[in-house]
Amino acid sequence: MPLSRRSLLRGGLLAAAGAAVGAGAVAVPELFPPGHLPFNGGYAAAADRTDMEHHGEIDATWYVETTEPVVAFTFDDGPGPNWTSMVLDVLDEYQVPATFFMVGQNLAAHADLVKGRLDRHEVGNHSWSHPDLAMLDEAGVAEQIGRAHDTIRRYTGREPRLLRPPYGHLGGSTLLAADRHGYDLVLWSRQMHESAYLHNEAGQVSEIVNGVSPGQIVLAHDVGAAERLVAIKHLGEMFAGLRQRGFRFVTVSELLALGRPKGISP
Repeated sequence: MPLSRRSLLRGGLLAAAGAAVGAGAVAVPELFPPGHLPFNGGYAAAADRTDMEHHGEIDATWYVETTEPVVAFTFDDGPGPNWTSMVLDVLDEYQVPATFFMVGQNLAAHADLVKGRLDRHEVGNHSWSHPDLAMLDEAGVAEQIGRAHDTIRRYTGREPRLLRPPYGHLGGSTLLAADRHGYDLVLWSRQMHESAYLHNEAGQVSEIVNGVSPGQIVLAHDVGAAERLVAIKHLGEMFAGLRQRGFRFVTVSELLALGRPKGISP
């Protein structure tokens, strides 16, 4: 559901973000479509647009409406020494493209893990140090986005244009900063539930293989707690199962190109 910047102002969200500029960090409410919660059942509920007036428009995408059997796998928080290489190995084995939303400081520390290995993949911005951007004013968000952007460009040669805010939290300051820096916001419509399947790893595979629907964006991680291995160790089974269902794999940008709605004029 599209939300205009005017409606956000009526709700006080952007006003709160503006006040934060002069008063330090202020907690800004999360922005999700009416009737949807950001972590309902462990993954973000469906929605696909947030429009802003002052520099044109900005997209917040949870999924893409399409009848084509396509899915985009995304990996957050890396790169890191524990599992990034494992994930890339499986993606190579199954020739699956993915989108990595990288944390700038992690890339600066572990750039060697992804050097020469990103040819089929896409890289997005996941902030410099993974704070809750909804707790920062616009200047703070801009610094987080800018430092990560420069780091991604330096170490990968890519110009990232997709931003996933940590924790999926959207505040007015994040919307403004993303808009001014030319970013599209990307969330997710299905998430790995590692802890729920800690003693039933086959259940995690089945949940993804049988639960994914066309146009979904799947959230996984390539660093973090040990329970995340429940998903990472079985990525190949997920890819094989989805292929048997007729799915093909795309990057987030490729997915957006299939079904992105046109902008709504203010």
